[in-house]
Amino acid sequence: MVFDILDLSERELSELSVVQMQLLRSAQKKKNELQFKMERDIELFEKLLLTDGMDDSSLLEQKRVELEAQYEYDVGIIREQLEYSLKINDPYPGEDEDQSQVGYVVDYSLPYIDRYAIVKQYYLAIEDPAERMNQYGADDVARRYLGSYYTTLYNVLYQYSQ
Repeated sequence: MVFDILDLSERELSELSVVQMQLLRSAQKKKNELQFKMERDIELFEKLLLTDGMDDSSLLEQKRVELEAQYEYDVGIIREQLEYSLKINDPYPGEDEDQSQVGYVVDYSLPYIDRYAIVKQYYLAIEDPAERMNQYGADDVARRYLGSYYTTLYNVLYQYSQ
Protein backbone atom coordinates (compact mmCIF):
# COMPACT_ATOMS: atom_id res chain seq x y z
CA MET A 1 0.00 0.00 0.00
CA VAL A 2 1.27 3.46 -0.87
CA PHE A 3 1.09 5.85 2.07
CA ASP A 4 0.64 9.41 0.87
CA ILE A 5 -1.62 10.76 3.60
CA LEU A 6 1.50 11.77 5.56
CA ASP A 7 4.95 12.54 4.28
CA LEU A 8 6.93 9.74 5.92
CA SER A 9 10.31 8.39 4.91
CA GLU A 10 10.95 4.65 4.64
CA ARG A 11 12.91 4.86 7.89
CA GLU A 12 10.02 6.57 9.71
CA LEU A 13 7.61 3.96 8.35
CA SER A 14 9.80 1.10 9.56
CA GLU A 15 9.95 2.61 13.07
CA LEU A 16 6.16 2.69 13.50
CA SER A 17 4.64 0.25 15.98
CA VAL A 18 1.95 -2.23 14.94
CA VAL A 19 -0.78 0.01 16.33
CA GLN A 20 0.63 3.05 14.55
CA MET A 21 0.75 1.11 11.27
CA GLN A 22 -2.89 0.11 11.73
CA LEU A 23 -3.81 3.75 12.28
CA LEU A 24 -1.85 4.77 9.19
CA ARG A 25 -3.43 2.05 7.04
CA SER A 26 -6.91 2.99 8.21
CA ALA A 27 -6.36 6.69 7.50
CA GLN A 28 -4.85 5.92 4.08
CA LYS A 29 -7.83 3.72 3.24
CA LYS A 30 -10.26 6.52 4.17
CA LYS A 31 -8.27 8.98 2.05
CA ASN A 32 -8.28 6.59 -0.92
CA GLU A 33 -12.04 6.09 -0.57
CA LEU A 34 -12.61 9.85 -0.51
CA GLN A 35 -10.46 10.30 -3.61
CA PHE A 36 -12.31 7.53 -5.44
CA LYS A 37 -15.68 9.06 -4.51
CA MET A 38 -14.57 12.53 -5.61
CA GLU A 39 -13.31 11.26 -8.97
CA ARG A 40 -16.49 9.22 -9.48
CA ASP A 41 -18.68 12.25 -8.67
CA ILE A 42 -16.75 14.45 -11.11
CA GLU A 43 -17.07 11.81 -13.82
CA LEU A 44 -20.79 11.40 -13.17
CA PHE A 45 -21.36 15.16 -13.26
CA GLU A 46 -19.45 15.38 -16.53
CA LYS A 47 -21.64 12.65 -18.05
CA LEU A 48 -24.77 14.47 -16.88
CA LEU A 49 -23.59 17.66 -18.52
CA LEU A 50 -22.81 15.83 -21.77
CA THR A 51 -26.20 14.13 -21.71
CA ASP A 52 -27.94 17.47 -21.29
CA GLY A 53 -25.90 19.00 -24.12
CA MET A 54 -24.08 21.36 -21.78
CA ASP A 55 -20.56 20.21 -22.58
CA ASP A 56 -19.40 23.82 -23.15
CA SER A 57 -20.71 24.95 -19.75
CA SER A 58 -18.44 26.16 -16.95
CA LEU A 59 -20.47 24.10 -14.49
CA LEU A 60 -18.07 21.17 -14.71
CA GLU A 61 -15.10 23.25 -13.64
CA GLN A 62 -17.11 24.82 -10.82
CA LYS A 63 -18.24 21.40 -9.61
CA ARG A 64 -14.69 20.07 -9.85
CA VAL A 65 -13.37 22.96 -7.71
CA GLU A 66 -16.17 22.40 -5.18
CA LEU A 67 -15.57 18.65 -4.91
CA GLU A 68 -11.79 19.06 -4.72
CA ALA A 69 -12.14 21.65 -1.95
CA GLN A 70 -14.40 19.29 0.02
CA TYR A 71 -11.96 16.44 -0.57
CA GLU A 72 -9.01 18.52 0.68
CA TYR A 73 -11.00 19.57 3.73
CA ASP A 74 -11.98 15.96 4.58
CA VAL A 75 -8.44 14.66 4.01
CA GLY A 76 -7.11 17.46 6.20
CA ILE A 77 -9.33 16.28 9.05
CA ILE A 78 -8.23 12.66 8.60
CA ARG A 79 -4.56 13.76 8.47
CA GLU A 80 -4.92 15.85 11.63
CA GLN A 81 -6.61 12.99 13.49
CA LEU A 82 -3.92 10.59 12.32
CA GLU A 83 -1.08 12.86 13.44
CA TYR A 84 -2.73 13.24 16.85
CA SER A 85 -3.32 9.48 17.17
CA LEU A 86 0.26 8.68 16.18
CA LYS A 87 1.56 10.99 18.90
CA ILE A 88 -0.79 9.48 21.49
CA ASN A 89 0.24 5.95 20.52
CA ASP A 90 3.96 6.62 20.59
CA PRO A 91 5.58 3.65 22.24
CA TYR A 92 6.45 4.44 25.82
CA PRO A 93 10.17 5.24 26.13
CA GLY A 94 11.93 2.07 27.19
CA GLU A 95 8.95 -0.14 26.29
CA ASP A 96 11.19 -2.86 24.86
CA GLU A 97 13.27 -2.94 28.03
CA ASP A 98 10.08 -3.11 30.13
CA GLN A 99 8.91 -6.17 28.21
CA SER A 100 12.06 -8.13 29.02
CA GLN A 101 12.04 -7.21 32.73
CA VAL A 102 8.59 -8.57 33.60
CA GLY A 103 6.58 -11.71 33.05
CA TYR A 104 3.46 -10.05 31.67
CA VAL A 105 2.66 -8.31 28.40
CA VAL A 106 3.58 -4.62 28.30
CA ASP A 107 1.52 -3.05 25.54
CA TYR A 108 0.98 0.68 25.93
CA SER A 109 -1.65 0.68 23.20
CA LEU A 110 -4.05 -1.19 25.49
CA PRO A 111 -6.56 0.72 27.59
CA TYR A 112 -5.71 0.93 31.27
CA ILE A 113 -8.44 -1.51 32.31
CA ASP A 114 -6.91 -4.21 30.08
CA ARG A 115 -3.43 -3.45 31.40
CA TYR A 116 -4.82 -3.76 34.92
CA ALA A 117 -6.38 -7.16 34.15
CA ILE A 118 -3.13 -8.50 32.63
CA VAL A 119 -0.96 -7.42 35.55
CA LYS A 120 -3.53 -8.61 38.11
CA GLN A 121 -3.70 -12.05 36.50
CA TYR A 122 0.09 -12.29 36.49
CA TYR A 123 0.45 -11.42 40.16
CA LEU A 124 -2.46 -13.58 41.33
CA ALA A 125 -0.68 -16.55 39.76
CA ILE A 126 2.05 -16.15 42.41
CA GLU A 127 0.88 -18.41 45.21
CA ASP A 128 2.89 -17.02 48.14
CA PRO A 129 1.09 -13.81 49.27
CA ALA A 130 4.23 -12.30 50.83
CA GLU A 131 6.27 -12.95 47.70
CA ARG A 132 3.45 -11.56 45.53
CA MET A 133 3.34 -8.30 47.53
CA ASN A 134 7.16 -7.99 47.58
CA GLN A 135 7.42 -8.44 43.82
CA TYR A 136 4.54 -6.09 43.09
CA GLY A 137 5.87 -3.43 45.45
CA ALA A 138 9.23 -3.53 43.65
CA ASP A 139 7.70 -3.54 40.14
CA ASP A 140 8.54 -0.11 38.68
CA VAL A 141 7.34 -1.24 35.27
CA ALA A 142 3.84 -1.86 36.67
CA ARG A 143 3.95 1.53 38.39
CA ARG A 144 4.57 3.28 35.02
CA TYR A 145 2.41 0.90 33.00
CA LEU A 146 -0.69 1.12 35.20
CA GLY A 147 -0.53 4.77 36.23
CA SER A 148 -3.27 5.48 38.77
CA TYR A 149 -4.43 1.85 38.60
CA TYR A 150 -1.21 0.78 40.33
CA THR A 151 -2.51 1.72 43.78
CA THR A 152 -5.89 0.14 43.09
CA LEU A 153 -4.24 -3.14 42.14
CA TYR A 154 -1.95 -2.93 45.16
CA ASN A 155 -5.04 -2.74 47.40
CA VAL A 156 -6.68 -5.67 45.61
CA LEU A 157 -3.55 -7.81 45.90
CA TYR A 158 -3.28 -6.86 49.56
CA GLN A 159 -6.87 -8.04 50.13
CA TYR A 160 -6.06 -11.36 48.47
CA SER A 161 -3.08 -11.80 50.78
CA GLN A 162 -5.23 -11.49 53.93
